[in-house]
Amino acid sequence: MDLSDLRRDFGNNSKQMASWPDNPFLLFQKWLEEAIHAGIPEANAMVLSTSGADGKPSSRVVLLKEYSEAEGFIFYTNYASRKAKDLTINPYASLHFFWREKEQQIMIEGRVEKTSPEKSSDYFDSRPINSKISAIISPQSKVINSLAELKKQREELLARPDSIKRPPYWGGYKLVANKFEFWQGGQYRLHRRVIYYYETGNWKSTKLAP
Repeated sequence: MDLSDLRRDFGNNSKQMASWPDNPFLLFQKWLEEAIHAGIPEANAMVLSTSGADGKPSSRVVLLKEYSEAEGFIFYTNYASRKAKDLTINPYASLHFFWREKEQQIMIEGRVEKTSPEKSSDYFDSRPINSKISAIISPQSKVINSLAELKKQREELLARPDSIKRPPYWGGYKLVANKFEFWQGGQYRLHRRVIYYYETGNWKSTKLAP
């Protein structure tokens, strides 16, 4: 299939890139809030890319659940999943947000570490019951015979609601950022790109060619 003619021009929102704050977290918050207010579905969805011992990258979409400059970017998953195994070997990863409607992308790089068990439990307890059960019964990234087996386990847990507690193999991670790239679509493919990088205790920025 030839997709070479599948293209469109950009630049409808180029004025948003007129000025840049000194701190990338301020710009991230501004863009994310604008995406949420614009009604973009799951504006907190991000591509998490990791690599393991073989150096081969893998990517998947996860949901950002919390962020701050002090704590980093927090998401939750099964600690036995492929992404978790990758992060055990290589604790560096990247996050990628793409809001097509706003012609914006944000790429974030940094080191990843687990959140505290207490924080993971607090978030787990706040989840809907079906989400809790799925986290308990799913051996994420492992081969299964059929979904029927998981559905049977689900029914068994529903009959024992007192046993629905966060398992030790499920919890949070936080990516502590040391690099941001903000991308804004521009006319004639002259996109605007700015990189922020953390150096000697301060954030510095520079512009890149599109």
